[in-house]
Amino acid sequence: MNAAGTFVIVGAGQAGAWAARTLRDGGHAGRIVLCGAEAHAPYERPPLSKGLITGATEAAETTLLSMADMQALDVEFLAGRAAVALDAAARELRFADGAAIGYDKLLLATGGSPCRPPLPGFDSARVRTLRTLDDALALRAALAGQPRLVIIGGGWIGLELAATARTLGCTVTVIEAAPRFCARSVMAPVSAFLLDRHEAAGVTVRIGQGVTALEEDAQGGRVRLADGTQVPADLVLLGVGMQPNDDLAREAGLACARGVLVDATCRSSDPHIYAAGDVAVQAHPRVPEGLRLESWQNAQDQGAAAARAMLGEPVSYAPVPLVWSEQYEHMIQIAGFPALARRTVMRPAGATGRLYLGLDAAGAVVAAVGIDAGRDFRVARKLVEQGAAAPADYEDCIDAPDAVAPLAPRNPELAA
Repeated sequence: MNAAGTFVIVGAGQAGAWAARTLRDGGHAGRIVLCGAEAHAPYERPPLSKGLITGATEAAETTLLSMADMQALDVEFLAGRAAVALDAAARELRFADGAAIGYDKLLLATGGSPCRPPLPGFDSARVRTLRTLDDALALRAALAGQPRLVIIGGGWIGLELAATARTLGCTVTVIEAAPRFCARSVMAPVSAFLLDRHEAAGVTVRIGQGVTALEEDAQGGRVRLADGTQVPADLVLLGVGMQPNDDLAREAGLACARGVLVDATCRSSDPHIYAAGDVAVQAHPRVPEGLRLESWQNAQDQGAAAARAMLGEPVSYAPVPLVWSEQYEHMIQIAGFPALARRTVMRPAGATGRLYLGLDAAGAVVAAVGIDAGRDFRVARKLVEQGAAAPADYEDCIDAPDAVAPLAPRNPELAA
């Protein structure tokens, strides 16, 4: 393919970086402009909640597409240039300084921003979010002092940070308003494992509790819960979800609903504009309302798929979601659609691992979760892709999630 013209990518994260590389590798002979709101070259986000906080990973090691890479690919990188307006009719992108750039095709890879609930006291400097490299470096410095950390939200970011902070010796409390951890992304027995593992590591957990305020005085900060109790907090991390950065698209008149709506070719309602990554809501045969995936794997794969579509290649992107998380010394891998599961079965995997399968009402495998499952997880993932029946060696999980025995902690020094 030897396409020409100016292709502009708004957003220099995982999706944007992979799109830029794919465009050039796919034969685009014209101009490629990659616009990044941050000053950094594109970098990997998974280490932000783990190795970058502990110091096991340095910032330079997270680089995804270096300045030298972009120069070699002849990609124009506009660092620290947040776009403020998109004129779809004129095919023009505008910046805060008044500059503008025209395009033949444009990819929105603007990602998302952490939600910040409008609660009293939550404008305090004690309250942090984790989304960017700079956020992670600031948290790394703050956690080095072993503060009393309160994490609001028992999703993946919150739980990964809880594990990392305990490894650093911090006192950690996790507050989750839902009845269980990661309720939207895993089956109940997996939530039970996560709860048991964090409590075994010394994390204080408040499940089913809302937060009403952050109060501060000379003695420090306190997070007030809906039941009136207070939790001491030197530092508060918000992990209550992410909102898609779809303002540019909405203001330009593109169809949006929880993000930018795109078809199987990653094309938006405007034929010259595509979207990929955390901001895109993908048409999907198994999810009638559309699928928006906040994952490393999807950002990479969808960014590349959108680029191929921009080059005119035939594309039909309908992924089986794939997510992974590292907590303590456990590797947790998730494939498929846990929200569709009506029953969960499980079997051991290897010496210490487990495999969980989520089955729909007809008994088809719609989700798989592996905990330290290694290569066995690949087999379970294929069952999801095929919509197969569960093999006979899987056993029903007990209905009550708290009756599922936890795996033994692998780092007992944290189980005090």
